[in-house]
Amino acid sequence: MPLRSTPEEAFADVPDYDYPVSYRSVGEPDMAYVDVDGDGDETFLCLHGEPTWGFLYRKLIPGLRERGRVVVPDAVGFGRSDKYTERDEYSFRMHYDALGAFVEGLDLTDITLVCQDWGGILGLTYAANNPERFARLVPMNTGVPTGTQEMPPEWEEFRAFVERVEELPVGMLIQNATATELSDEVLAAYEAPYPDQELTAGAREWPDMVPRKGGGDGAEMTRAAASKLGEWDKPTYVLFSDADPITRDNRDPLREHIPTARDQPDRWIADAMHFLQEDAGEEIAEEIVAFVDRTTR
Repeated sequence: MPLRSTPEEAFADVPDYDYPVSYRSVGEPDMAYVDVDGDGDETFLCLHGEPTWGFLYRKLIPGLRERGRVVVPDAVGFGRSDKYTERDEYSFRMHYDALGAFVEGLDLTDITLVCQDWGGILGLTYAANNPERFARLVPMNTGVPTGTQEMPPEWEEFRAFVERVEELPVGMLIQNATATELSDEVLAAYEAPYPDQELTAGAREWPDMVPRKGGGDGAEMTRAAASKLGEWDKPTYVLFSDADPITRDNRDPLREHIPTARDQPDRWIADAMHFLQEDAGEEIAEEIVAFVDRTTR
């Protein structure tokens, strides 16, 4: 069970994300996170996806902290968190249990979940099973796959690329799924967790782990969670971008499936791609704050 952490000096030049870093044991590995105090009573839990890390939420934190605490963890295998160096150490259950240990270890309650990509697959599954810890859901460019869906061609091309390439070009993958032209400093920040290829095992494994027709992992868990979300009674704001070919078609079915989502505005984030936090982070924070304000009892 080889386990490594990225040396802290690798993150020395990361821009606009200079919050204090904390660590929480979630079993063998430690998860890194930032925990930003806010001006209100809310607790926002922001979960990233593939192949990013908490840095992705840097544009949202200033707006969200106007309403409360903002907690942004790095998944095991990503960011500053510990990383298994062998792909077969990663599984849906491992990530799910790590998320649970993290949330329960910090005893987070009344959570507004802000989640995208794999952050949504895991976060929505966990929320469905632990509704008492959550106040609201904000799924963005994500879903709760049942293991029966066929994936779009763009995703199949992405997965095949990740499987065959000798060195994983994390910065290129993020730029290709972002409408904004990212600076060299930002691209370097996304590359920072991976000073050598041995540390990319988690990022290489996540694409193939997506539950889908003929492949993936965790479908029995996501399928059960999807059923529970079909009866979800807490506020939900489905907030997708309009230019993400991979998840765009998930948006309307998800909005129809979660009953409370239909109570919120039918809204797309315009001119944004898969990593909408990069393309429209400040706008998204404003949308989430307005959602909190209109659903606060």
